[in-house]
Amino acid sequence: MTKRNFLFGADDASSATTRLIATAAQATGFMKGEPGGAREGWYQPGADNSAVLGALRDTLAASYPAAGPAFWAVRLWTNLLWQPAYLAVTGVHLHGAVPDLGGLSQQRRGLYIDGFRLAVRPMWSGSIEAMIEHAAGQLRAVSEIMLDEVNALEKLRPLPARRLLADRMLGLMVWLGHRRRDLSPEQIETFAGAWMQALGLTGQGTLERVEAKGRQLLIVKRKGCCLDYLIDPDRLCATCPKQDNAVRVARQTANALAEMG
Repeated sequence: MTKRNFLFGADDASSATTRLIATAAQATGFMKGEPGGAREGWYQPGADNSAVLGALRDTLAASYPAAGPAFWAVRLWTNLLWQPAYLAVTGVHLHGAVPDLGGLSQQRRGLYIDGFRLAVRPMWSGSIEAMIEHAAGQLRAVSEIMLDEVNALEKLRPLPARRLLADRMLGLMVWLGHRRRDLSPEQIETFAGAWMQALGLTGQGTLERVEAKGRQLLIVKRKGCCLDYLIDPDRLCATCPKQDNAVRVARQTANALAEMG
């Protein structure tokens, strides 16, 4: 039987929330969060977010007018996704308990969604597999809301949206391997497969194993495109599927070796 452990009591929930936020900040070096409810003007799934998202879209359009609506839609989507995805993976694999992502609110800073508050609510714990299922279910639910909100401003079809979510999750699995050196590439691949299946993203990208300097490394083989080339056609992301495959593998392998130190 799957073990389920709800962290009851206000004091326990508050302590767990604070620990998760601290873990995310320490593990990433850039996540900025605090416990509590949404502040005025912040994004929160299911609330009236027309003002904050409209302001973000308008800022993107003013900053990148030539990139066009497709790019603005992608940036809206990826901005909304990245913090919930990081918190889901951090909760499962580094903190050992899954937060209530429905209680997450996010701050806009200029061109970006950056900064969050997490409501103090009981967290959910169990086996790694069970926590992945639980976290992925929440992530799917909030991402469906987010996609509807993006489409109210600019059109983003479900398939490219799903592929971009897959890219984020696969990238987070590579990130996890760098943070958890005790995990083997095989274990990371297993976790990646579980996340992709639980999110309904199987087949929308994968991890690829390469060997360099006597090490087994994992890199991302993505199907989605972030459309950043619309800003600078001569500068492609390291994971970009539009570039020559050998170049993609070489660039990601170099990055992975640098990250491993």
